[in-house]
Amino acid sequence: MAHTPLEKIRNIGITAHIDAGKTTTTERILYYTGKSHRIGEVHDGNTTTDYMAQERERGITITSAAVTARWNDYQINIIDTPGHIDFNIEVNRSLRVLDGAIFIIEGVAGVQPQSETNWRLADRYNVPRIIFVNKLDRTGADFYKACATLTEKLGINWVTLQLPIGIEDTMKGLVDLVEMKAIIWEGDDLGASYHEEPIPEDMAELAKEYRAKLVETAATALDEAMDVYLETEDLPTDLLKKCIKKGTISGEFRPVLCGTAFKNKGVQPLLDAVIDYLPSPTEVAGIKVAPEEGQDETAERETIEADPNGPFAGLAFKIINDKFGNLTFVRVYRGTLKTGDTVINTTKGTKERISRMYQMHADKREEINEVIAGDIAAFVGLKDTGTGDTLTTPNLQGSKANEVVLERMAFPVPVIDISVEPKTKDSVEKMTLGLQKLAGEDPSLRLKTDQETGQTILSGMGELHLEIIVDRLKREYGVDANIGAPQVAYRETITKAHTETYTHKKQSGGSGQYAEVKITFEPKERNTGIEFHNGVVGGAVPKEYIPAVDKGIKVQAETGVLAGFPTVDFKFSLVDGKYHDVDSSALAFEIAGKACFREGMKKAGPVILEPIMDVEVTTPQDHVGDVVGDLNRRRGVIQSQDMAGTSVIVRAHVPLKEMFGYISNLRGMTKGRASFSMQFHHYDPVPRNVADEIMKNSA
Repeated sequence: MAHTPLEKIRNIGITAHIDAGKTTTTERILYYTGKSHRIGEVHDGNTTTDYMAQERERGITITSAAVTARWNDYQINIIDTPGHIDFNIEVNRSLRVLDGAIFIIEGVAGVQPQSETNWRLADRYNVPRIIFVNKLDRTGADFYKACATLTEKLGINWVTLQLPIGIEDTMKGLVDLVEMKAIIWEGDDLGASYHEEPIPEDMAELAKEYRAKLVETAATALDEAMDVYLETEDLPTDLLKKCIKKGTISGEFRPVLCGTAFKNKGVQPLLDAVIDYLPSPTEVAGIKVAPEEGQDETAERETIEADPNGPFAGLAFKIINDKFGNLTFVRVYRGTLKTGDTVINTTKGTKERISRMYQMHADKREEINEVIAGDIAAFVGLKDTGTGDTLTTPNLQGSKANEVVLERMAFPVPVIDISVEPKTKDSVEKMTLGLQKLAGEDPSLRLKTDQETGQTILSGMGELHLEIIVDRLKREYGVDANIGAPQVAYRETITKAHTETYTHKKQSGGSGQYAEVKITFEPKERNTGIEFHNGVVGGAVPKEYIPAVDKGIKVQAETGVLAGFPTVDFKFSLVDGKYHDVDSSALAFEIAGKACFREGMKKAGPVILEPIMDVEVTTPQDHVGDVVGDLNRRRGVIQSQDMAGTSVIVRAHVPLKEMFGYISNLRGMTKGRASFSMQFHHYDPVPRNVADEIMKNSA
């Protein structure tokens, strides 16, 4: 199979808030590019990219799926990502390895909370993106109002390349402002055919106004265009497209397109825009090498460019265990790799042999013999490679030339715990193995054993996330499990500085143990972690024992002094101490550090912190009072109320503890007409009465 030239490849993701139409848009793309011969619908449970049983039953995307399509001689590798906050890890790792993204926003609600989260993720990874305003056929849709939320919520500079002709049930086409023509869809052949015609007279003035804005903004991207624009106040089409592409890749502005994927309008021009304005692997700044130990994140680092002839370098970004063994999805950044080659996992220092490689089409696969820079492929049977690991070509004897470690992705912290135990004793081993494999696939899932109770604790991003994991455990690994009630992942911290001195003495025949430490504990800003400062002068504590004090405190911080939750966001300084020539040891100082933590933290104003969620409820107007009143009862703080068509969007900050089982309550209150989404926002101290209850339960 001939390989597509690099400049004709586009690696793109489709991302948005839940239910904005990502999967529906992907289905249309696959149909119009000839990759599938029917259009699947989310509500019918027959889409290509939502292939898991859990996705089809619930009508949501849970795992990102990769598909490849061809459009006008170009190869487009597409990743359809979930919109639900519980599966945000899928968006995170997909954006990490993509060269561009289609960002879908809804024609009625505009930018929603999950859109904001995904936008910030894309900013972190500098992903060029085009915006598609979808669902303009819905009652209450307003293209111009939806665009206004781009400025309001995201604070970005955007330019629209299209205007809708008609709205809601009268939407029949769009005005192309780049080529100044109208595109009208025809008949009932699922949107495959359309024709061009002059811009309708009643839209001519509006089109002229928006074309002038587009040209003025785009011209700033290229000096040569600015000269032409100053002379003629317009730009020829080719130069305008060049400017839009330059501005899209640099992020100076974001192009906006529109349509309604469900009604099959606007998808072909969107594909043309992907080809025209999103970059090929050679047109983006390459991936950075990971910072070395102790190196500042902002320091200059080597960048890997897309060169098919260089030494191989790829990033493993997703693991799937299926009936054929485990598949490791790899984005190839440099070089070429063939079946049978050996690679080095530079993150872990192990060797892996590549036995088979596949190009994936959702859950179907096509075997390939070679991958080159710019490709996304699945490798079979890698034993030691996890999410975020780097694979490179082995070095020649004594050389370090190819041993790069690529920058990893950042993983979110789980906010909710459940206990899991199998219903039969025979399934213990099967359950452990199944959970380990699922945790290997999903870095936002954590697995641990409670030392006191012996229970297996599963930590995840939300109730739905953990529900899906337990369901997969049953279907894929045949383990029926009993689930303990969800627990909130509380944290502890301190509110004032305190200095504690502790002496550890033990004498029981033979050599004894002796260590004395004087430690100052101080509170820090939220989310800044734990910091150690060595303030010992004059050798009061020998330097070989100082790491033991550091270790003792950090180990003890895992179980706080109030209710046994991890202690976060504090600084501790070892300021003084004493030692004994014979009886002192690293172990003695570690024990002294732990005890000093237990005693000192109690006097430093300890508090329990709870996760506060950013909750957005979309409700019909006649139920707003009920929704707001209920959120207030849940200790929520209302942030805003905004109109969206005939609905009202209520945003509030609510403690996670109060949100368990909220969906059934909300449906009952609004007769099933309201929906909500939530995501982690910050940690806050819990009120005194709640803290007492937590401490009582933990005792």
